[in-house]
Amino acid sequence: MLPRKLFCLGAAALTLAAMPAGAQNVVKTSRLSAALAQELVTSAVEICAKQDQHVTAVVLDASGSTQAFLRGDHTSPHTIETADHKAFTSLSFKVDSIDLVERSKTGNVPAAIARLPRLILAQGGVLIRVNDEIVGVIGVSGARGNSIDTQCARAAIDKVKDRLK
Repeated sequence: MLPRKLFCLGAAALTLAAMPAGAQNVVKTSRLSAALAQELVTSAVEICAKQDQHVTAVVLDASGSTQAFLRGDHTSPHTIETADHKAFTSLSFKVDSIDLVERSKTGNVPAAIARLPRLILAQGGVLIRVNDEIVGVIGVSGARGNSIDTQCARAAIDKVKDRLK
């Protein structure tokens, strides 16, 4: 039994020794610049305004902290919190919130949405990715009808996609 334990300890030590020095303790992540985050919320609000839709937009970083925020003209006060909740929901489940809304139509939605703060089952939260890494999320709230919040969020991301590298 002792030789097997020594073998396992030796294998673990070799594995750790083979890793780069900082790899065990530091996780590197990417994040949008403040300027790009602000451009995203401004674009989303402007895109919706051109359709006579008055919205609020928020960008959260990959850890869920607010990075940029803009309340458009003539928006209702609840849109501030709702935009944040849409973004946070998308980030939490790593999927655009409109996809969760579609899943809910078949009864396949996480129960946590009804129980945890900052989660909401509503379209308008869209992940921002660089390759496969989530670097942020945009939430839009206030548009009247169907998937307009999602459309405005996606259009804002499309405007800057060439800079998401």
